[in-house]
Parts: sequence; C-alpha cells; structure tokens
Amino acid sequence: MNLLINKYFRWFNRFYFQLKKIKFGKNIQVYNRVYITGKRGRITIGDDFYLTSGDGINPICGNNMGCIHTELTTTTITIGNHVGMSSPSIWIRDSLTIGDHVRIGGNCLIMDTDAHQIDYLARRRGRGDKTSIIKSAPISIEEDVWIGANCIILKGVTIGARSIIGAGSVVTKSIPSDCIAAGNPCIIIRQI
Repeated sequence: MNLLINKYFRWFNRFYFQLKKIKFGKNIQVYNRVYITGKRGRITIGDDFYLTSGDGINPICGNNMGCIHTELTTTTITIGNHVGMSSPSIWIRDSLTIGDHVRIGGNCLIMDTDAHQIDYLARRRGRGDKTSIIKSAPISIEEDVWIGANCIILKGVTIGARSIIGAGSVVTKSIPSDCIAAGNPCIIIRQI
C-alpha cells in the first residue's frame, strides 16, 4: 500500500510544484504531502532532488510534514542538484541557497528571519505594524554539506563546503568549510 501511495505522491507533487510555480529539474522525488505556503517567492530546484515528508517514511521525523514558506514575493530559494532532505521546515524572507550534494537530516528548521518583531510593543500592535523592522539575512549552505537531524539554521549563516553539522545543533554563526561542528550554539569541533 505504501508503495502505491508513494508513487501517487511522486506524480502529485510534480503537478503541485508546477501549480505553485516552482521550477525543478529532472528526477524530482517528493514523497508524501509537502506544504508550500507564503507569497509565492521564487523557488528553483535542481536535478535529482529527494524529499520525504511525514507518514513515518523516515523514523526520525515521525509524522512531521515538510513545509517550505516564502514570506515575500521577492524571496528566493535556490536548491542545487542531488540534494536530499527529510521533513524540513524552511521559512525564508530574504534568500536561501543550497549547493549541490547537500544532505539535510530529519526535522531540520532553516529560517532566515526572526519572524516577529523584537520590540514587545510592536508585537502587541500586531503584524500590520510597520514601525519596527523584522530582521532577516540570507542563508547559504554550500556543496557537500551534511546537516544532522533536528538542527536549527538561523539567519545570516553560511555553512562552508563539505562541513558536517552534528544532530541537534543550533547554528547561529557561519561555519567554515571542511569541519565538523555541533552544539547549542554550534561550534567547530575539528577540521576534516
């Protein structure tokens, strides 16, 4: 039964992505339902993209569904070739760039914005308040990066090529290429 459902969603998600104006390459494989929300920013996905979402496909994720949210019409998300991820939550206001051959473990949160006002008075006034700026900064994940399960990648971060981020890490500052980093906050453990 699961095999039949997976085949259905592989077909359905191609149609769904086209409906959402997402440009994607060859051999896209998206299993189960993925939520695409927001203001229809520009999303581009390369060849051989693989995403699992909920339904116990990846035991680490349980039934958490994947979500990609583009907050503004000017938002850009660019995903390279041969990228795989499991039930990610991606919330982008400015931009996200993911290089080729990146692996993103189950339940990772990638968010380039604070999402809410820092000023408590602005939060009280609500989302329509324009007197305070919601901070955001681009995120870049370079080629061959491996991000472990349940990581949080925050605004303004660049993760250098071939680096590994340990499971459960909170990445608040950029990580250079060719290293292993982990923790909360994420720090370099050693070079590779």
